[in-house]
Amino acid sequence: MRLVIGDKNNSSWSLRPWLAMKSFGIPFEEVKIMLNREDTTEKILQYSPSGKVPCLLDDGLLVWESLAIMEYISDKHPEKKMWPKDLRTRAWARAVAHEMHGGFQNLRQTCPHKIKERFPGYDYSKAAADISRIESLWSLCLDFHQAKGPFLFGDFSLVDCMYAPVVNRFRAYDVKVSEKSQKYVDTMLAHPFMKEWEAAALKE
Repeated sequence: MRLVIGDKNNSSWSLRPWLAMKSFGIPFEEVKIMLNREDTTEKILQYSPSGKVPCLLDDGLLVWESLAIMEYISDKHPEKKMWPKDLRTRAWARAVAHEMHGGFQNLRQTCPHKIKERFPGYDYSKAAADISRIESLWSLCLDFHQAKGPFLFGDFSLVDCMYAPVVNRFRAYDVKVSEKSQKYVDTMLAHPFMKEWEAAALKE
């Protein structure tokens, strides 16, 4: 399998399936394309007609969207248990993941994904409602599953992959959150493959 991604400082959508595949031990070849350059679209179109990253190529199959990639690898490797096992819990987890996938536009626009940069005292007020909703979701998940582990649904899952870029945004833009949310942010930032992504971004 080949996973085509954008550069690690900017590409929040690429981080999600990359983190999933790394964390669940799915071997793949990484193909990185630097974003926001004159030849970016041309290079991406060599792999995906969508003109966007990430995309996954697997034995003639093209999957060109982050959550679809993660659903595909989950279906292909059910033994990895990337979603919660219980049907009702899994449905809830998917709802939380899809809300991230389809929402929070103000946060995305106000606080673009950054690894290298830091913005102390940044005015993120336009994203305040999105941040509040994310904290509410995190609190709901963590309260319900806190006995099982430090991640949103106890064990690390695809839901955590979906919120990984949010963690980076909160750090970069000095977003003030509750103690519970900050503990989750710190847990995610300490994840070995989050640290690997960050180290690679710093070298770009």
